[in-house]
Amino acid sequence: MTQATFEVIRSPFDGAPVGEMPVADEAAVEAAVVAAGRAFETMRRLPRFARADILDRAAEILRRRRDEAVQIIAAEAGKPLYDARGEVARSLFNLTNAAAETRRFGGHEVPLDMDAGVFEYQTTTSSGAKLDLAKAPIDDLAALRRRVGIARRFPIGPILAIAPFNFPLNLVLHKVAPAIAVGNSVVLKPAPQTPLTSLLLADVFREAGLPDGALSVVHCAVPLAEKLVRDERFAMVTFTGSAKVGWHIKAIAGRKKVALELGGNGAVIVCADADLDLAAARCVRGGMVYGGQYCIGVQRIMVERPVHDAFVEKLLACVRALKVGNPMQEGVDVGPVIDEGSAKRIESWIGEAKAGGARALIGGDRDRAVIQPCVLTDTQPGMKVEDEEIFGPVITVNPFDRFEDAVARANSGKYGLQGGLFTGDLKRAFRAIEDWDVGGLMVNDVPIYRLDNMPFGGWKESGLGREGTVYAMEEMTDIKHLVVNYA
Repeated sequence: MTQATFEVIRSPFDGAPVGEMPVADEAAVEAAVVAAGRAFETMRRLPRFARADILDRAAEILRRRRDEAVQIIAAEAGKPLYDARGEVARSLFNLTNAAAETRRFGGHEVPLDMDAGVFEYQTTTSSGAKLDLAKAPIDDLAALRRRVGIARRFPIGPILAIAPFNFPLNLVLHKVAPAIAVGNSVVLKPAPQTPLTSLLLADVFREAGLPDGALSVVHCAVPLAEKLVRDERFAMVTFTGSAKVGWHIKAIAGRKKVALELGGNGAVIVCADADLDLAAARCVRGGMVYGGQYCIGVQRIMVERPVHDAFVEKLLACVRALKVGNPMQEGVDVGPVIDEGSAKRIESWIGEAKAGGARALIGGDRDRAVIQPCVLTDTQPGMKVEDEEIFGPVITVNPFDRFEDAVARANSGKYGLQGGLFTGDLKRAFRAIEDWDVGGLMVNDVPIYRLDNMPFGGWKESGLGREGTVYAMEEMTDIKHLVVNYA
């Protein structure tokens, strides 16, 4: 595979070079697609244990290279070391869980003898005569010819995976591990800001014994990426990123399957009976960690009026305790956002909100790509900080009087990925999920909570399909139904 040039990948914190990444030209992209097609013919026939063993070995290798992975993630993504370690831990679980699911994933029996009338109509005697169950003694039913239906799942073919920058290892594995588990091959286009982690992952799988061509990494320009999306040799494209790009991908993908894990502007409702210390600490963690660059991060908080002031006091104390700075230094909680352009956009949204009547209770200043963690109040629907995905260390907090009004505000707008609700009244939780259109509701926790075996995906403009190991495996397979007629 030829490569046209090499690109220097730089730290979003200080611009220091992190490493070089080969840039795939048109010939290299075509070679990757052809190799994926060949590799699929091998992958689809590998027995379960062989695919599971590859995933288990990959976990073992990554565990040995854990420190290297942490350093690369922290350097190229600007992710604080604590969170980079957390991402590697999740990635290890992702791999071992995928291996376990590989060994038991399959189909199911479809019962074909549920209805007497249909059974009678679809069955003949051994001589070919029509069956009359009314005249058949009950003891004779055991001798009748039977059918068994088996709905088996099969891999669908080469998959194009397009990954985001914020989890350059684990969100890549949310696509790659299930694909390998079921016997598909993958062409991976990593985020342009964080491709070096994908190179490390490809090297891990190569050492683990993954067949040649079953995972190719192509760091390429947008026109070539769009050409890949349109390419009918792919059976599926799976994308994580912005809603704008995701729905564009769906529009140009043609007949292939499409899975989209898109944006959100996660809302949290804090009721008067909540544990305010827990709620405040989790909201700050959920809204400020990694500079707020989580699609399920906390962005909007609604607090029941009787406890609003007490909660805000605790929230601001937690924000003041955050350490902001170089993500490569131990103890740093908040580093840069992914680039200075993103920081300028976040800064402008804060400014627009303040011009519209919002007040900054803390933070909001910018130094290159670092935004000081910011809490806004008196924000209103219609402001970008309320309606759009800010993807930065900014949260809004406002009071509510009626629970139903809080749910309606949380549910307003175009996104519906995950939400959080702090309350001791589980009846409220069950009522909320009926009206709050989100893919996941976290009770007494924040929307950032996610384990990698959970079903994950959004409603409305937050996406299409589900990730989470076994759920992604279902998305990446299709059913062939086998019916056997036996005596």
